[in-house]
Amino acid sequence: MNQYINKPTSAFIAASWVALIAGAAAYIIGLFNAPMLLNEKGYYLILILYGLFAAVSLQKIVRDKLEGIQVTTIYFGLCWASIIICIALLAIGLWNASLALSEKGFYIMAFLLSLFGAVAVQKNIRDLDYLRSHLQSPSVPNYTNTEFQHIEHDEEKK
Repeated sequence: MNQYINKPTSAFIAASWVALIAGAAAYIIGLFNAPMLLNEKGYYLILILYGLFAAVSLQKIVRDKLEGIQVTTIYFGLCWASIIICIALLAIGLWNASLALSEKGFYIMAFLLSLFGAVAVQKNIRDLDYLRSHLQSPSVPNYTNTEFQHIEHDEEKK
């Protein structure tokens, strides 16, 4: 099975980092300024940290499976469960919070933007690392960045 890994564009790399930083920063700044007790702020902080970790882990597992790397079913299930649990706990927490509806929407959007940004950043890092390691290999032709659009990846050689 052949797979093509496209080099991410600079615009996509920048947009991914902006999404991650903007989402996480907005969420954290919102928490810092929120009229909540410290234990409530801790709850929401742990949710975003757990959510970011779960999203990156899920992206890695999905990518591993696509590349033919052995992935256990239990870990794949735990990653999905973690994402679902994070979003459910955020929804339950916000439903019961004494915040304005606009503030609740703000936290949901900042949380989801952060998750998207984390997944996109991790994908870009993995793609660039893969391309960098294969471009330095003597068996792969030495392409320049402008000439290089994708590299054929032969899974049977792994």
